[in-house]
Amino acid sequence: MEIRHLTYFKAVAEELNFRKAADRLFISQPGLSRQIRQLEEELQVRLFDRDQKSVSLTKAGSYLKEEVDFVLNHLDTIKGQLSQIHAGKIGELRIGFLGSASNQLIPRLVSRLNTHQPLISVNLEELSNSIQVEMVQNDKLDLGFVRLASVPEGLEMRKVSRDSFSLVVPKNHPIQTSDFVSMDQFKDDSFVLFSSDYSNYYYEQIIGICRDAGFSPKIQHKSVHALTIFRLVENGLGVAIVPTSIQEGYETNVRFMEIPKISQFTELAIIWKTSNRNPVLAQVLELI
Repeated sequence: MEIRHLTYFKAVAEELNFRKAADRLFISQPGLSRQIRQLEEELQVRLFDRDQKSVSLTKAGSYLKEEVDFVLNHLDTIKGQLSQIHAGKIGELRIGFLGSASNQLIPRLVSRLNTHQPLISVNLEELSNSIQVEMVQNDKLDLGFVRLASVPEGLEMRKVSRDSFSLVVPKNHPIQTSDFVSMDQFKDDSFVLFSSDYSNYYYEQIIGICRDAGFSPKIQHKSVHALTIFRLVENGLGVAIVPTSIQEGYETNVRFMEIPKISQFTELAIIWKTSNRNPVLAQVLELI
């Protein structure tokens, strides 16, 4: 049995007239009759009662008509789905991200995907820069949100946002925003920093901010998670330097003060593998 047998049967079942069905299918009437006989022989049932004046469906034929309608409609659906998948409009995208990307960019991206490509599902995982690079290279991630100066050969990188740096202090810290002139005012404070495992490039930027102010920071604690850093600052265990936008989305008892008169800024970038064959990726890159 082939799909054409079902297509021919469907036409005869709907027309209940072999001549009209043959015209609809653009084949000869004897050829159509031959195809129907082949189908009946294959199924070992009679599908039509026919005489010189009329054609009608048998009980087996009536049952098959309903099933054929379902099968052929389902095949059309599959063809449509395959076309959508090939065009990258259905599928899954695996995204890695730094915690600092989760406050604004990730929710905005997922929201736009839901609006423009609702059949694309997203698998999100918070990971360090180095792990994201490795997983993108090994086709375990399609897209990464990182803070890096460069990426290995075979990967593409595109900057998506630029941010200033802010100092995070306990709410009861004596230096207020209006009094904050330079980082050297905090040279005697302990620092809670993002670990170099989070991003060695980012870590060196933070150290550079302090060095430009004439001191090396006394690093008391490190973490790769923003909330952990905020909780340590909240409990008086030091001050921290973070991207300014990271303050959104956290309920903490700390103050954020944008650092004045520094040359450093931080950029968030997306990375992907040039040879990535997931068709969904192209759709998402357009949205980004």
